[in-house]
Amino acid sequence: MASYVDGFVLPIPKRNVAAYRRIAQKAAKIWKEHGALDYRECVGDDLNVKVCKPFPRGIKTKPGETVVFAYIVYKSRAHRDRVNKKVMNDPRIAKICDPKDMPFDPARMLDGGFKTIAEV
Repeated sequence: MASYVDGFVLPIPKRNVAAYRRIAQKAAKIWKEHGALDYRECVGDDLNVKVCKPFPRGIKTKPGETVVFAYIVYKSRAHRDRVNKKVMNDPRIAKICDPKDMPFDPARMLDGGFKTIAEV
């Protein structure tokens, strides 16, 4: 069964990871309640890779920052659109995602929707 994925990459000050984790845990519950199949937020651990361009260089982290890689899985793009509409209308999201009080700079976040081309 092919699925659809929203993916995110963002730089975050290391000192703000705990605050971000609290937001991510709340957001995960909300997305799952509204139908997301899977929700993952991952913080950089082994980012000094030699084979390809490492995430920190690609997203241009500043000293003291690390990278969050996140994804949400849906049945399809249409399913994603339905789930996200419900999530964006959920008052809990507005409460935890105040753009003036985020532990990272939302303007530096990368995101997009992706068709799955390989799945086991």
